[in-house]
Amino acid sequence: MTGERSSTPPIEAGPVSAAGVGIPTLPSRGIAAYLPGLWVLRHYRPGWLKDDIVAGLVLTALLVPAGMGYAEAAGLPPVTGLYATIAPLLAYAVFGPSRIMVLGPDSALAGLVASAIAQKAHGDPERAIALASVLALLTGVACIGAGLLKAGFLTDFLSKPIRVGYMNGIALTVLVAQLPKLCGFSVGGSSLPETVILFVAALRGGKTKYEALAIGLVCLATIVLAKAKAPRVPGVLVAVVFATISVVVLGAKGRIPVVGAVPRGFPIPALPRMTLDDLGDLIVASLGIALVAFADTSVLSRTFAARGRYRVDANRELVGLGVANLAAGLFRGFPISSSSSRTPVAEAAGAKTQLTGVVGAVAIAVLLLAAPWLLETMPTTALAAVVIAAALGLFDLSALRGFYRFRKSDLVLSLVALGSVAVFGAMRGIAFAVAASLLDFVRRAVRPHNAVLGRARGVKGYHDTTRYPRARQIPGLLLFRWDAPLFFANADSFRERVVAIVAEASPPIRWVVVAAEPITDVDTTAADMLQELDKELGTYGAELAFAELKDPVKDRLERYGLHSKIGHSFFFPTLGVAVKEYVARNGVTWIDDEDAPVDRASLSDE
Repeated sequence: MTGERSSTPPIEAGPVSAAGVGIPTLPSRGIAAYLPGLWVLRHYRPGWLKDDIVAGLVLTALLVPAGMGYAEAAGLPPVTGLYATIAPLLAYAVFGPSRIMVLGPDSALAGLVASAIAQKAHGDPERAIALASVLALLTGVACIGAGLLKAGFLTDFLSKPIRVGYMNGIALTVLVAQLPKLCGFSVGGSSLPETVILFVAALRGGKTKYEALAIGLVCLATIVLAKAKAPRVPGVLVAVVFATISVVVLGAKGRIPVVGAVPRGFPIPALPRMTLDDLGDLIVASLGIALVAFADTSVLSRTFAARGRYRVDANRELVGLGVANLAAGLFRGFPISSSSSRTPVAEAAGAKTQLTGVVGAVAIAVLLLAAPWLLETMPTTALAAVVIAAALGLFDLSALRGFYRFRKSDLVLSLVALGSVAVFGAMRGIAFAVAASLLDFVRRAVRPHNAVLGRARGVKGYHDTTRYPRARQIPGLLLFRWDAPLFFANADSFRERVVAIVAEASPPIRWVVVAAEPITDVDTTAADMLQELDKELGTYGAELAFAELKDPVKDRLERYGLHSKIGHSFFFPTLGVAVKEYVARNGVTWIDDEDAPVDRASLSDE
């Protein structure tokens, strides 16, 4: 999945469209640093109240169906999606540093939650709720712990190809899981391939309920078209209201699956029941969920902070996300994250501060207390359409095209992540993909780019002879560049490459000068290799030398004792100095034509 530092200069107030302008930057220390909501309240302007209330009410129209839909996608009763919306919004309003961030159930996490609890719940809704609540608590503890330990940098280990592949895999998994519900029936399946097989079998068996399918397709088309053609229109609300009215008008409540009875009121905070046997797997799942949730939240919070001309600290964002997940777990919810679909709605509606989320949470709570019956006839096919529309938005095909154009190995990594998530499930899939990414990094480090350097007419410096085919090389001098740190995994490759060039050179090589500027580190294995290489080159009548070593690397080589073993006179500040010394010490005739006109023919087609 990537954050900013906590000490930032205060911003100036100014009339811009984004939220939060005019509030000084949060202090980096003290209680206010971890209670940003109270800091905002202290600097709140009365003129923002109307905007925040209106934005909160507009947001509610999206929070209700989205929360219920993602709960269904996670294999939980729809009402738990509302519990997982209310409590996190209130908690984040106090502990979250981002001014208008909307937290709640998310399509990217629904598949992760489902894969973590499905087999353990054994079809028991109450057990599923308990497991999901424990998962939220563990996720919250992981986020808070990482934030206090200032581990916000950990999301950097999720490279873009892995993130894109993972999200595409999650999108595919969620989409396929919702297709049966769109058609008005349910199937099991613990993996995507199994779900596909069961879905196709159900279609062939005639289980499709065409009234439900028709309503679901109209809802899906409404949401997608509204998003593409009229983004200000609340397509989700329009679709869900249409679906609910259709069920009533058609008298199809008994024929089409609906949400059913919704418990009145809001649960009191309580620790969910669990067994120690469940804890191990849930801890592993929570770590993955925490990483993904924070990666998404970090990117989104930075985006909206930039628009609002304020900054958020990645570690404080982790704490805010963690407290929000704790709140979800205590109130029969499940792991939550930021929302890339609901946050822009809040911004477009004029949200200024976290009060928008508070208004949305209170409005949902009032709905559950006063009129839960309004939700009973909502068809689950409409909720499936909401989730499918969100899953379609998760696909990033343009990134895949970019990988294909610019670096095909990144495309392979992204497809590996996609396939791993789709076949093995979200958690094992992303672990496999990250392992593949690290192996690819090692592969590039073990066999990095290297070059023999020469002088091209009219071009300053020394350059790769494969890119400048007519570049001249100084007789008897090998200028060799290695574009990576020297460490245990590539030390032998370095030695073999240098020795191979020296062995085949004509006339014989007298000096091997390593152009060491790209070498950022040399470990003890590589240091031993350099010492042995110096001796081996001696059998060919050649000397080993270095130029342009970075000071920390130069100091390290001195501590290794290589300066005295190779000779202090064979360490040069620049390649130019090394060439001059070589020419002077060996009596080589060499005319440097650096100031001659550029020979365009010497350049390769690249």
